[in-house]
Amino acid sequence: MPHVVASALGRISAAPGANVRRIWSEAFRTVRAETERRAAPLSPEDQIVQSMADASPAKWHRAHTTWFFETFLLKPHAQGYREFDERFGFLFNSYYVAAGPRHARPERGLVTRPNVEEVAAYRAHVDAAVDRLIESADQATLEKVVPIIEIGLHHEQQHQELILMDAKHLLSLNPLKPAYRPYAPSAAAAATPLAWRDFEGGLVEVGHDGEGFAFDNEGPRHRVWLEPFALASRPTNCGEYLAFIEDGGYRRPEFWLSAGWDCVNQRGWTAPLYWEHDGASWRVFTRAAAPGHRAWRRGVSRWYPRKP
Repeated sequence: MPHVVASALGRISAAPGANVRRIWSEAFRTVRAETERRAAPLSPEDQIVQSMADASPAKWHRAHTTWFFETFLLKPHAQGYREFDERFGFLFNSYYVAAGPRHARPERGLVTRPNVEEVAAYRAHVDAAVDRLIESADQATLEKVVPIIEIGLHHEQQHQELILMDAKHLLSLNPLKPAYRPYAPSAAAAATPLAWRDFEGGLVEVGHDGEGFAFDNEGPRHRVWLEPFALASRPTNCGEYLAFIEDGGYRRPEFWLSAGWDCVNQRGWTAPLYWEHDGASWRVFTRAAAPGHRAWRRGVSRWYPRKP
């Protein structure tokens, strides 16, 4: 799995006799290939459309992650690197203010050109240049570029998640309800009984402990006080959440924090995103066993019976 590859790179690279160039080259290729694998079920038309301001087209994700490596790795460190297209910096920068001006996020779906084929060529151009840099860099340069490659891989993995999230939202708005890709239905497994696990709380440490990769917002490690709390032994499933809906969960304010209750009323929520009622029964536009959206969790966690 790419996530495992990237998270282990620091320890692998430090191992005696490790072929650092080969390790990083393989990791780079693995993560980049995973992006293409996730985009492959989407048609060129799918990859252009932006379903809302908070989402981005798959084509943009593919280009933006490529722009990251071109801007922060190749242009400063690869001698003789030829920029693929100087206009792409404006189109595919996201929020890196120091890297220059950028196209407005809500308008990314209006960028029909460059097309999907040109973005694929952009990725191939940058991938080849990164391979050459890893292979040919002297030791001093390699030590400078390895941290950039590592954060770039983690950054790309974030966008791999966004590709799936944004594609799901896009396809859910299509009246035909197309599938992201074909899958074989399987028999529903019986849910294990839900139990509550108690935790004492107290003074605990949170944040990155200094071992392995971390983003800057994961530190510094510090102490916080936790009151006693309990967690369920497994996620809530759709059947249990349906019981919450039928028990008036979206009409009863005692199950919501004030901000959540305001949102329920302002937006007219009666069910989670991707849940639809056809007049006779509920349907969920997802293959997951449980609806994985943060808003509904706030309500159901207060509703679900704590203990006999």
